[in-house]
Amino acid sequence: MKNNFLFVLILAFISCKEQEGRRPIQATPSVTIYEAVKEESKIINEIENKKIEYYIQQDSLATYINSSYGFWYKYNIKTSEEKPTPAVGDALELSYEIKNLTGEIIYSKEELGVKTLKIGNEDFISALQDGIKLMKVGENITFAIPSYKAFGISGDKNRIGINQSLIVTVTLINIKQKNENY
Repeated sequence: MKNNFLFVLILAFISCKEQEGRRPIQATPSVTIYEAVKEESKIINEIENKKIEYYIQQDSLATYINSSYGFWYKYNIKTSEEKPTPAVGDALELSYEIKNLTGEIIYSKEELGVKTLKIGNEDFISALQDGIKLMKVGENITFAIPSYKAFGISGDKNRIGINQSLIVTVTLINIKQKNENY
């Protein structure tokens, strides 16, 4: 009976011990999907920028300007006159053409026609939303745009593919300032 009592006492003592949780097998945190996509995007952007830089080198007669907005541009026609540039609220009329980096036309100027848009309310290619603000009436500018400033990973679901850099040539036809009737 003494042995049974001692056995029950030891069993009670052991069973009252607090449970310890299991330790993880891997102590270091794994790379998240977000971080992996972010790193992949950086690599894709680098490749696109190198392709655009190569395109610019091939156009050796032109001088491209690297904008702080993430695209490059060159003036084909630059007015020397003191004309205003578009401001928020102004309505613009412009024509444009979209090509790929090999010079093949994706959308022609005739096919796209004249576009009217209002600065500040643009539903337009991201880089061009900033680029057209550099223009004066009568100017023609060619923009070299990486995909992340154009249609990105989705393309336009028609002729512009995923992660496709673009060459867009824009002519600013008219500016109707916000205090004018339009």
